Amino acid sequence: MAKDAAEWLMQADYDYDTAELLRQSGRNFYAVFMCHMAIEKALKALLLLKTGEIPLKTHNLLLLLSKIGIKPPEPIAESIVKLNEANVATRYPEQLSEMIKVYDSETAKRFISQAKDTLTWIKTMQ
Repeated sequence: MAKDAAEWLMQADYDYDTAELLRQSGRNFYAVFMCHMAIEKALKALLLLKTGEIPLKTHNLLLLLSKIGIKPPEPIAESIVKLNEANVATRYPEQLSEMIKVYDSETAKRFISQAKDTLTWIKTMQ
């Protein structure tokens, strides 16, 4: 079980690094999407470690938190809510031009910074 959780965490770190590279290349809304993926995978690792349950096939970060049964500090909770809200828009963009405007470089930087803090917090919860 710990091996599986370690794999989820390794993928979370990989996705976080990918978010950084995407932002650096100007692919900002995809950077935000990869932040979501990183946190999703880290939460799935935590779910596995805390409950022994095989992670759900869901992208809903709030559902994962609920299944784990933990309440993050307010700044972490807020960033998880914002990432959860961004998930559908960045996963299935309806209009590329709109996503480029909404998720600009500064917005992507903010999401990446918050994702880093969230990953750090999740890792301390193990």
